Amino acid sequence: MMKRFALVAPLLLAAAPPASNSPAAPDAASAAADVYVAIETTAGTITLDLEETRAPLTTANFLKYVDAERFDGTAFYRSMHLDWGEQPNGLIQGGIAGTPTRAFPPVAHEPTSETGVLHKAGTISLARFAPGTGTGDFSIMVSDMPGLDADPESDDPETRAGFAAFGHVVEGMDVVRAIWDAPLSATKGEGALKGQMIENPVKIVSARRVEAPEPAPARNEMPEAP
Repeated sequence: MMKRFALVAPLLLAAAPPASNSPAAPDAASAAADVYVAIETTAGTITLDLEETRAPLTTANFLKYVDAERFDGTAFYRSMHLDWGEQPNGLIQGGIAGTPTRAFPPVAHEPTSETGVLHKAGTISLARFAPGTGTGDFSIMVSDMPGLDADPESDDPETRAGFAAFGHVVEGMDVVRAIWDAPLSATKGEGALKGQMIENPVKIVSARRVEAPEPAPARNEMPEAP
């Protein structure tokens, strides 16, 4: 099971420094068809905007786990810290940790070169081994990770494929960063992942579909008088 944790290390080693730490956002045309999911953890709630229009296969795969309640009782178990670029820089990873009894069949790979959903800060992306092996593990970017986007011009098949991004955080980036800051184990993990495993994984209490969050008021908008 532990080898499944080698999900994103190779491409991240060559990833370019992040351009910003601002969460990604879909264009107006795709937002209307998006689906929202709230992941309740012991560190707080993370609300996701999933892009059903631009990344239909990967979104449907994630929702299958949500609707079957197979994320309930799992955890965020990994925190990757990159020591270059603007800080914080890295990602967190969670999900079923490859547990066979929780896994559905793998989903076909949707490269970012086709979906246009890029690995920006706040983006959720499907973890995998080879393209087309992703199931119920996922990562949330703490910073921009362009090295995980598909590069059709690359000679390397992994870099050509990239990873399948399918949504972004709309509420709870403070929770994402709190999980990223969780103490790491000095002994857990294998190979390049040693030192990236969270000492006490952050439990995922539940993951459920929710209504779209209310938009935040404009900064110069005054509240109504009582």
